Parts: sequence; structure tokens; C-alpha cells
Amino acid sequence: MAPAKRYPAVILGTCPIPWTDRFEFDADVFVRSVEQLRRDLSPHLYVFGTAGEGHAVTDRQFAQIIRTFRAAMPADTFPMVGVISLSLGTVIERIELACAEGFRDFQISLPAWGALTPAETDRFFAETCGRFPECRFLHYNLLRTKVLLNGADYARLTAAHPNLVAIKMSGEDTAALEAVLTEAPALQCFFTEFGYADMRDRHECGLLAALTASNPRKAHDYHAARGEKLAHMRDELRQVHQAIKDAVAPCDVHIDGAYDKIFSQLNLPEFPLRLLPPYRFADDGAVERFRRALPPGWDPR
Repeated sequence: MAPAKRYPAVILGTCPIPWTDRFEFDADVFVRSVEQLRRDLSPHLYVFGTAGEGHAVTDRQFAQIIRTFRAAMPADTFPMVGVISLSLGTVIERIELACAEGFRDFQISLPAWGALTPAETDRFFAETCGRFPECRFLHYNLLRTKVLLNGADYARLTAAHPNLVAIKMSGEDTAALEAVLTEAPALQCFFTEFGYADMRDRHECGLLAALTASNPRKAHDYHAARGEKLAHMRDELRQVHQAIKDAVAPCDVHIDGAYDKIFSQLNLPEFPLRLLPPYRFADDGAVERFRRALPPGWDPR
């Protein structure tokens, strides 16, 4: 019998960060966006993944934003803070700061200056999961960190750390996704839409709302779908994927947040598209280009 999952198979959503024309945190727009996301998408929300510019914020911005996020998420929600840094010391300090603000759920990714060895990976998890046993951790498993953990890695890490509760992973490498699901069965796996569709009929897994963040109602439909309906929605979503690629093609953007902020503005028109420098962001016409290219029923208006 498979062990119980350490985290529920919910929809997990990101909260992008709005910046003013002076590249200062726009707290008012952020709070309105968080309120909309927790109402329409999911009470399970996080800040500071890649799309949330966790790689780009200063310590001052980090502190200001998590305080605002904490205040915008009431007691019946499940806020999570992402921590991305080349410095393990900075990761620890930011977890300590967020703990002092009342957070207990964290999203971590490996330092990306160079690929960690297995021994270095174990040390990283010992200094995060092991150092903070009162907290829960989701590992963001992505190639930007120059090493992609596999099922055997997670089997070892989950045995050592009962508070490593979930992973987040994209892509359609079904063998890699299934290996994590079968070799570390206690972990909840959050997959983006195409991987979710490949796995969900055979395994319990959560939905990481990426493309479906453009339309929260469709995200709920996708999360609930199985079999032929899920396969049909996946085919529709490939059109959405092409639509966002075409919408940003004139803009020369490559950072995840540029896409997510288009989804944010689609649902909250006052949400700005700016990314922190030096990263390029979409132009003002991108949202309408995306809207016009969406398949029928995908415009959230």
C-alpha cells in the first residue's frame, strides 16, 4: 500500500509581483491580485518562484513583499514563500525572516552557480529541511539549477526529511515524472498542465497552474478532468501555449514572469507587465495579441 501523501493534490498558483514605473513594489495592486487569485484560482498560493522574480528581488524587497503577502492571505489559506539564491546563507536568512512573519511553507531550489554533487545536494537539504523541522518544504526541480533530481534522489531525501512534502516540476518527460511518483510516493508532485495530463489518470498529483492561470475557471476544469475530457483540454491548451508564444514574439522576452504578467493583466487590467531590470518584459500590445489568439472559451472576461 502506498504511503499517504504529505501534501494534498490541489491547484498551486503563483502570485506575480507588480512594479511601478519607478520599479518599486506596488502593494495595492499586489493585494488586489492576491485577493483575486485566492478567490478564483486557489487558496494555495506562493510568491517568489521564477515567474515571481524570486531570483531578482533584494533583501529589502523580499521583506516588504512577504509582509504584504502574509497580510493578504487570511487564516483559511495556505501561503508559501519561495527562496532562490546562489548563497545558502541567504536562503537560511530569508527562511528565518519569513518564519518570523508567520510562514511555515517554503519553496526551495538548488543554488545554480554550478551543478551540485549528490553530497552537496544532501547538505543543502540538511541546511533547509533539516534546520527548520517545524516548516514544510516544496522543492522546485528545474534545469536552471544545472541538475535535475530524479526518483532515486527523492527517495533518499524523503527518507531523511519528513518535512520535504512536495516537488514542482514541468515538462513532458513522462519517464522522469513517473519515476518520482513511483520511487518517492509520499511526495506530492505538482506538474504543469501537459505533464499533469500525462500522469493524472494513473497517479495522484497536483496541478501547477501555469498556462491555466490565464483563466482560473479553466484551471478548475482542468484539475477535475480525467480521461477523454482531460485529453481534449490538453489539446486546447496547446493552442493557448502557441498563443502566448506568438504574443511575446515581437518583444524578445525569455523570463517566465513575462508570460505570467500577461495572464495577470488579462484578469486584472491594472496589473503592470514590468519585470525588474535587466530583464525585458512584454510590450503593451501583448495582452490583446494573446486575447485575440485564444481558443473559444479561454478568454476569462
